[in-house]
Amino acid sequence: MTETAIPTHPSAVEIPDGRYVNDDLRPVPESGRTWTTYNFVALWIGMAHCIPSWTLASGLVALGMDWKQAVLTIALANVIVLLPMLLTGHAGPKYGIPFPVLARASFGLRGANLPALIRAAVACAWFGIQTWIGGQGIFILLGKIFGGWTDAGHIGGYPWTLWLCFAIFWVIELAVIYRGMDTLRRFENWAAPFVLVGAVVLLIWIANKAGGFGPLLDEPSKVGWGSDFWKVFFPGLMGMIGFWSTLSLNIPDFTRFGKGQRAQVWGQTLGLPTTMTLFALMSVLVTSGSEKVYGAAIWDPVALAGKTDNTFGLLFALITVFVATISVNIAANVVSPAYDLANLAPKLINFRTGALITGVIGVVVMPWKLTSTPELYIFTWLGVVGGLLGTVAGILIADYWVIRRTVLDVADLYRPEGRYWYSGGWNWRAVAAFAVGGILAVGGSYSTLDAKGSKAGPFPVDGLIPILKPLADYGWAVGLASSFLVYVALMAGRRTSAP
Repeated sequence: MTETAIPTHPSAVEIPDGRYVNDDLRPVPESGRTWTTYNFVALWIGMAHCIPSWTLASGLVALGMDWKQAVLTIALANVIVLLPMLLTGHAGPKYGIPFPVLARASFGLRGANLPALIRAAVACAWFGIQTWIGGQGIFILLGKIFGGWTDAGHIGGYPWTLWLCFAIFWVIELAVIYRGMDTLRRFENWAAPFVLVGAVVLLIWIANKAGGFGPLLDEPSKVGWGSDFWKVFFPGLMGMIGFWSTLSLNIPDFTRFGKGQRAQVWGQTLGLPTTMTLFALMSVLVTSGSEKVYGAAIWDPVALAGKTDNTFGLLFALITVFVATISVNIAANVVSPAYDLANLAPKLINFRTGALITGVIGVVVMPWKLTSTPELYIFTWLGVVGGLLGTVAGILIADYWVIRRTVLDVADLYRPEGRYWYSGGWNWRAVAAFAVGGILAVGGSYSTLDAKGSKAGPFPVDGLIPILKPLADYGWAVGLASSFLVYVALMAGRRTSAP
């Protein structure tokens, strides 16, 4: 096949109308690319400073690490996950396309729905988790302020006032994202510094109660640096990577609005690893302080803040929880599935409709069960999610950087029977690479035992596929590496016909 010159710049490409395009999936024109380095830094600060990322670090302390071990684990994880974030994010400023459209180059126009729906399903679950945690935080803090608020009658095992907080929070989140991406950008710009101040206030408060920062830093590790440490470190590391493996796929949904590569590269580099490490440090210090003050590590910042009797402090904590949860949830867990669901049926689902569907699914998955223990949250949920999404990331990176050398025919990404149509809209090579990588990454998924010796998770203790259990603790890395290699090998014969 002889290649002709390919116009790659969106302004030079005429996007064909058809069933695979709508206004939300079209490339962003130059005039719409307004996000600067600060906007990307603010985006990451807003997303990193949230309760679930706080509980990542504090959860490691609750599992036996000291503050140095927990911060080291999280810092290393975020440096590692930054690389695929930058690699997949490159297509955003260059072509102005969102993640599901980028996935068409490797999976095919129809096949792209496979990674898109996997990403959407994960985001919907995360949306539910974040909304539940946010609603729960408001419920606890209002209970401290108004007294009998937490003693209301129960529905489905929880007070009806908790369900009310959950519902109100759910509505507010969708109302913000319904106004569009520019509203999100403005919200993140002011939410980021506000949440950072809230975290610092909590740290100063617990340090004061503990008698200074010394006791917080002196809390010893319960796992040491021997074999017990590594048993927590590797699944913990993959869990930390799995936390942002979602964004390592759909970061083009944001970088497509960037002014250029410099804005997204510097914005993400300055925003992600530095912010997460700093937030992790505050989290583990506060959790260590809670163990000194209350005799047990309190890994939930809302529960910890609820122990103060100062009304102003409770109100400040309430507003911080509200802003922190909204800032991350609408950015990380609504934008992606909105685009992903739009990709499924562009003529029936637009960005706003996709956001509403996300909200509904986020409730149906019963998020209150996924965060019940640190074992279930870090080892099972984040580990499996990280393995699957790492597998998709390996294919996207291999296709865009190795097979196509970052050159795409933008028009054909929307055109049936074009170069990305493959066989009936599916690239069987990408599907095969995903199957191999996915099985290796999550086939050995297992549940740990809690403090009482009971199984803490839905998987067998010996693993779904026992022979693969040793790989389960490295799910993200195994999935990414294996799918990358398999895809490159299968696509080697088609390189002459790339992009």
